[in-house]
Amino acid sequence: MVAVGSSVVNCGPMADNGTLTELAFSVSGHVSRPHTQVYEAVADPEQLSKYFTTGGARGRLEPGTDVTWDFHDFPGAFPVTVVAADPPRRIVVQWDGSATTSESGTTTTTFEFEPVDDDTRTRVTISESSWQPTEEGARNAFGNCQGWTGMLAALKVWVEHGINLRDGFYT
Repeated sequence: MVAVGSSVVNCGPMADNGTLTELAFSVSGHVSRPHTQVYEAVADPEQLSKYFTTGGARGRLEPGTDVTWDFHDFPGAFPVTVVAADPPRRIVVQWDGSATTSESGTTTTTFEFEPVDDDTRTRVTISESSWQPTEEGARNAFGNCQGWTGMLAALKVWVEHGINLRDGFYT
């Protein structure tokens, strides 16, 4: 595990012989709002569409729900499966990727919302795993790590100030 600013990059599990078997990462940051409000900004497709999914989000992030996310920078709707949710603390989703370690060809992304400072702020941690330790897997993992870091910044300015940081950024 390597600390990068407020982000942590975890290269993933090792086999008994010390061989890297999977790439994984976590990014985190603080949002100056209560954790229920920050959780809702991620779970609610209307809000998610205002600051992250530049092409729109369809479907609320609830257990067993299939939703779609669309981005102007990566056109086409991405199907997202909500594996688990524990409002207002945690959401786990899976979505398709290439060069993944899972048999289903998906990656797993976990959003965690931790109240801090008497719930005046929320520590948001986004972790993603299931990337192969190959050149393609690393490229995909690093790209998604960059994307989730951007999402955290956009989430912060949206929830705290009502500004869509991504508006016009990709078009």
